[in-house]
Amino acid sequence: MIINRFAVNIFSNSMNSKKDRHFSKNLLLWDSQLNKRLMPWKGEKDPYKIWLSEIILQQTRVDQGMEYYKRYIKKYPTIKKLAAAPETEVFKLWEGLGYYSRCKNLIATARFIADELDGKFPDTYGSILKLKGIGPYTAAAIASFAYNLPYAVVDGNVMRVLARYFGISTAIDSSAGKEYFSSLANRLLAKNEPALYNQAIMDFGATVCKPQLPLCSQCVLKKECTAYQENAIEKYPVKENKLVKKERWFYYVVVSYRNAYVVKKRTGKDIWQNLHEFILIEENKQVDIKKILSGNAFKKIAGENHELVSISKKYKQQLTHQTIQGYFIHIRSGKKIVAEGYELMGKSEMSQLAFPKFITTWFEDEKGIF
Repeated sequence: MIINRFAVNIFSNSMNSKKDRHFSKNLLLWDSQLNKRLMPWKGEKDPYKIWLSEIILQQTRVDQGMEYYKRYIKKYPTIKKLAAAPETEVFKLWEGLGYYSRCKNLIATARFIADELDGKFPDTYGSILKLKGIGPYTAAAIASFAYNLPYAVVDGNVMRVLARYFGISTAIDSSAGKEYFSSLANRLLAKNEPALYNQAIMDFGATVCKPQLPLCSQCVLKKECTAYQENAIEKYPVKENKLVKKERWFYYVVVSYRNAYVVKKRTGKDIWQNLHEFILIEENKQVDIKKILSGNAFKKIAGENHELVSISKKYKQQLTHQTIQGYFIHIRSGKKIVAEGYELMGKSEMSQLAFPKFITTWFEDEKGIF
C-alpha cells in the first residue's frame, strides 16, 4: 500500500477524537490512492492563477469554468495584463458565465494589485481577504494553495462532507453554523500541508460525497460516518432558509434602423450590471404579447412608423434568486429612435459587447439577423 507521506504525520495535529483522526487520515489516503480528479489549476502555486480559478468557479460548475479559465490565462497570462485590458474586452470574455459582479470585482482587484502593489499578489491571509470580491473561502484557498498557509477552505462541498460524517444538525446557512463549520474545518486541517488537505476535501465532496447520489458504498469514511451508519444521508446538511425565487418577465423590444440596433448598458444595482441589452418592458407576470403591442410603453418606443419583423418564442433563464422569462419583439423603424441612455450600434460594434445569456441565447437562434 502506498501511503501519502503526510498521512504518516497526521497525528501531530491536536485532534479531539478517534473520529477526527479517522477522518483526516483516510481522507488523505483516499487522495493519494483514489483521487483521479484533474483540473488545470490543481497543484498551481501562482496566486494570480489560483485567484482567477477561484473567482471563475464561484457558483459555476467546474466543467463550464475550465474553458473560461484557459481562455483568460491565454489572453491575460499575468495580473498586469489583465489589469491593462479594456473593461469591455474582459466582460466580453466573461460572457455566459453569469454573476457579472464577479467580473467587475476581478477587474477592480487586478488593477489595485497592478497599480498599488506593483503587480505583487498579497501573501498573507489577512491582506488577501481585504481584496475586493474575496471572502474567507477564497482567501483560505489562495493562502493555502499558493503559500501553504494553515487556513481551511469551507464551502458547500466541505460543509456537506463534515455535516454527514459528524452528523451535524446545525444549519449550514445560519450564523452559528458558519462559525461552527469553520472552527471544525480548521481543527481537522493538516497544518503541515494545508494545500494538500484542502484540495483533498474539496475533491472528495465533489466526486464522492456528492449532493445527490453520493458514492457511499465506495466511501473510505463510511465506517465512522454518522449519516451512513444511521442511514440518514438525505438529512444532511441541514439548511435554515428555504430559497424563495422571484419571477420576472422581460419583453425586449429589438429596434433596428438602417442595419443598426438600439442598445444600452445596464448600470443600475440589479442583475446583469455592466452588460448590454435592448429596450426593455418589464412585467411582474406574464402578459399576452398582443397587450404588450397595444400598450402605451410599446407605442412610446415604436411610434407609428415601424414594421413588426418577428416575435420570438418564450425564453427562460434561471438565476440563483430569480427566474427570468420573456420574449423578443423585433421591429424595424422607419426613423431614428432616440431613447435616454441608449445608442444606435451596428452589428460589428455589438459583437464586441457583452450581453446576458438570456439575450445571447436569442442571438444564437436568430443567426440570420446577427
